[in-house]
Amino acid sequence: MPQDADNQPAPPLKAVIVPVTPFQQNCTIFWCEATKRGAVVDPGGELPRIRDAVAQVGITVEKILLTHAHVDHAAGAGELAELLGVAIEGPHRDDLFLIESLPAQAARYAFPPARVFEPARWLDQGDTVTVGDLTLEVRHCPGHSPGSVVFFHPASRLAISGDVLFQGSVGRTDLPRGDFDTLAKSIREQMWPLGDDVAFIPGHGPMSTIGDERRNNPFVGEGAAARP
Repeated sequence: MPQDADNQPAPPLKAVIVPVTPFQQNCTIFWCEATKRGAVVDPGGELPRIRDAVAQVGITVEKILLTHAHVDHAAGAGELAELLGVAIEGPHRDDLFLIESLPAQAARYAFPPARVFEPARWLDQGDTVTVGDLTLEVRHCPGHSPGSVVFFHPASRLAISGDVLFQGSVGRTDLPRGDFDTLAKSIREQMWPLGDDVAFIPGHGPMSTIGDERRNNPFVGEGAAARP
């Protein structure tokens, strides 16, 4: 296993966050330290910035992963996949209607034109995705969108949550086919069991931990009311 300068084993997964679009969506680039092969999660736009970040960390992108298909997360996926010659995996098939509506979403929110694409692979509860030598678990977490998924790498104690869970908040549920009760159930059944020590990268804003949110999140934490 590669060693860091202090002679400790290098972490198997490394990641950088590139906020993109006027919505400051956290596009995540992560990679296998052993192979220098990586993935881009949720390339919502500003593709030159994303490609510059990939070049700076010196990796080869082997796939694009999507947590869900709202425009700020997926608008650049089709174009980036073509530019890099890689496949798109995710989200869950229940977000197909959002992929089909990307051009309309882009026009509604004054984004650059977005193209419709077809993922090479839809993801479901219990699936895994591989990047280099890494294997990430897939958790289907509907509520913010019906096809939202969370990626979890157990060895690194890291999850990528999309817009399911944020520091001190949760994804909005007033968009088409959103539902708060479904979202709360997803978080409690799919995210809390990951473990209090697990850190997560949300779709917007700063990172947090499962433990902090389980204890303190005003919408789904231990002291939360049934509805916000």
